[in-house]
Order: sequence, then structure tokens, then C-alpha cells
Amino acid sequence: MLLIVFVLLAFALGSVPFSFIIGKRVKGIDLRQHGSGNLGATNVFRTLGATWGIICLVLDMGKGAGAVALMTLLVNNLPEGQATPFHITPDLFRIFAGVAASLGHTYSPFVGFHGGKGVATTGGAFWVLEPFALMTTLVAFGAVFATTRIVSLASITAASVLPLAVFFFEINSKPVSKTIIIFTTLICGFVLFKHRSNIARLRDGTEGQITAGDGQTSLDAESPTPDVQTPDVEEK
Repeated sequence: MLLIVFVLLAFALGSVPFSFIIGKRVKGIDLRQHGSGNLGATNVFRTLGATWGIICLVLDMGKGAGAVALMTLLVNNLPEGQATPFHITPDLFRIFAGVAASLGHTYSPFVGFHGGKGVATTGGAFWVLEPFALMTTLVAFGAVFATTRIVSLASITAASVLPLAVFFFEINSKPVSKTIIIFTTLICGFVLFKHRSNIARLRDGTEGQITAGDGQTSLDAESPTPDVQTPDVEEK
């Protein structure tokens, strides 16, 4: 029962809308009415600049990492011989915590069930689940972003690289967690699905870039979009 309560707490932790709070505290604005309208670190970067964007990114990653770390602590301290609810493996409960945090970030009840795309929060979860695979993925993300300045393309690359990296490091470790391999493949597939509009814009050559100077994108000349379901560029 305590494990299930922790999954619900992970959702609550993920639901904390740091980008919304930062927008209100720093500039007195509702980020849903500015930039892309999404509540993610990229929109904070675009609207409030790099410093606050990085702060929001770290906080959003912390939600995923904190949720999985707390669940790991719980499952590692279960009394010996105690069965988990429904006989679910400890790894799967750790994964549930990460998924719950990511869903909380994407569909936060505190802001009308809106949010970002969950990339940063999911990345934070993997920092605890698969740190070496995540570091490999971050290198790929950084290389693509440095070359193209397109966040969505870098995120799509990361979502493609992560399952391969997890598979490589898992088959070279003992014991191998098939649960984490399968989960990684599914969650990265979901991330790619969430980026389908970005993929369409990349194909058409209309996807926005992050510029170097002021934290604005090349699409910012457009008027703010109140519809949070139609982002200009990829959100974290």
C-alpha cells in the first residue's frame, strides 16, 4: 500500500508547475499566454531568458529524479521476504514513479491539466534509473543542439538514442533488467509521438531555432498563442 501511495506522491511532485511559478514570480505573466503557450523550460528560456530557463530545466529534472530516488529508497528498504503489491517487481515500481512524475508534469492539475512535454522530467528519472545511458544521450542531445540550435530535433535524437544506450549498458551489467529496457523503448516511443507536430515542421523546414543572444526563438515575431496544444517549438 505504501508503494502505491508513493506513486501518487510522485505524480503530485511532478505536477508542481515550476515554469508557471517562475513566470508569475519573475515577470508577473502566465506563460500559457506567451511564446508557445506550453509550460516547459524551453518556453521559460524563450520568454524570460537563459538563466531562468536553465533554473526551470534543473527543477523539472529534479522532479523526475526525486520521484525515482524516493521510490528506490523505499523498495530497497522493504522487509526481507515482503511481497510487493500484485507481486510487481521493484524496478517496475521505480519506473512507475518516474512515469507518474512525468505525467504530473505534462498534465498538472494545478494549471488546468496542462504542462510541458515531459522530456526534462523523464530525463531526471533516467538520471537515477540509467545514469550512464542518460549521459550518453545528453552528449547526443548537446551535439545536435549545438549544430542546429533546434531543441526539438535534439530531443527527437535523444529519444532515439536513449533506448539503444540503455540496451547496451543493461546487457553489459548484472543483473539485466528487461523491465527497464522495455520501459525505455515505450516511453521514448511516447516522446516521439508527442513530437509529431515538431517532426512535421522539421520536414517542412519551418521549425524554430533558439537564438544565441536573448533566449528568443526565430518564431517569436509571431503573436502569442493562447492554445497550449499548438507549440511553436519543442517544450521540456
